[in-house]
Amino acid sequence: MQHAKWIRFIAQFSQLSRRQRQAGIARLRGNTPQDATVALLESVAQPHLACPACHSSHAHRHGRAHGLQRYRCVPCGRTFNALTGTPLARLRHKSLWLAYADCLLASASVRQAARQLNVHRNTAFRWRHRFLTLARTDRPHCLHGIAEADELYLLESEKGSRHLARPARRRGGHARQRGISSEQVCIVVARDRTGQTLDFVTGKGALTKVQLHACLPPVIDKDVLLLTDGHAAYRAFAREAGISHQAVNLHAGIRVQGAAHVQNVNAYHSRLRGWLRIFHGVASRYLPNYLGWRWILDAGRIRSPEALLKATVGTFPHLTVT
Repeated sequence: MQHAKWIRFIAQFSQLSRRQRQAGIARLRGNTPQDATVALLESVAQPHLACPACHSSHAHRHGRAHGLQRYRCVPCGRTFNALTGTPLARLRHKSLWLAYADCLLASASVRQAARQLNVHRNTAFRWRHRFLTLARTDRPHCLHGIAEADELYLLESEKGSRHLARPARRRGGHARQRGISSEQVCIVVARDRTGQTLDFVTGKGALTKVQLHACLPPVIDKDVLLLTDGHAAYRAFAREAGISHQAVNLHAGIRVQGAAHVQNVNAYHSRLRGWLRIFHGVASRYLPNYLGWRWILDAGRIRSPEALLKATVGTFPHLTVT
């Protein structure tokens, strides 16, 4: 290479991302990004490797395919690899997966990620929901002490559907009915004072006590103090469930009564709404994935693409979840 070309070449190094620099160093050492991804995934799967069909751990090596070690189960004869039965099974371009995990942690849109990785936008969209399938399930098991609960409503969206059950709205549009109606999807968010957060898509229309009974009892302690606004559904639910409840009269302008407030959960609502605006509308059927994605970012439990890739196949950070 001519000296002038070399100078122009190395001048571009400052524009590389951290992931691109790591890939360049790996390439100079004779490795490829796919090697690093495969090694990470196989190291995660090795301790609990078992046949997905019969769950036997008695297997032997059976060649390699698509960069992955294959195994043959001795009892049933089926073959499998480290990704069989995971959301990443049969996906291609393994060398780009860590870079894509970086895009998720940066809240990149589908088109931004597609441009950055030089893949089709449909591939970036498919990867988004495959990566989030298991990662979104890493949630607290229970809320303790003082827990706040409140609901928010998002306009129901059939974005991406080929057949709509209603007239199409241009660029999201607005609800045809005023107030809370079946055109809106209800999301209940419960959050304790340690920051542990759970959310539930309860369905269309106004929140009911039946919906609260379906989602909250398994995830809150019996001795919890539940703080909410004055919605009648919370009062009825707390009375029937036998838990302590205190309502904050927001309509009267009373937002804080000593330690009784719902400021934490309302702040979470605000962060969630602001973050969702990046995507210019989210299809209602994918809301659980986006809520799990938001929890990943808000909780800060997953901070590196390697940790996110591990969570994608069901191996979560070694941090105690209450």
